[in-house]
Amino acid sequence: MIRTTSLEAKTRLDDLIDAALRGEDVLMTVSDEHGERVVRVVAISDEEHRQRRRKAGSAKGTVWMSDDFDEPLDDFKNYQ
Repeated sequence: MIRTTSLEAKTRLDDLIDAALRGEDVLMTVSDEHGERVVRVVAISDEEHRQRRRKAGSAKGTVWMSDDFDEPLDDFKNYQ
């Protein structure tokens, strides 16, 4: 396990990324106005990365609108 501070991590980022890719636990302590917090640097697989990518047009044909979509609603006739 590698423990480091965010300040130190700025100078060792390449080493920390390599360690995470090898499967080591990389923990980073971050101090800010909320106090001291810990974050974990983890590598994700190519499969996880591909699953998160969006594809334009993938929902084509699954969404529809009725022909009277823009027509005034009967419930709001009193407000016109």
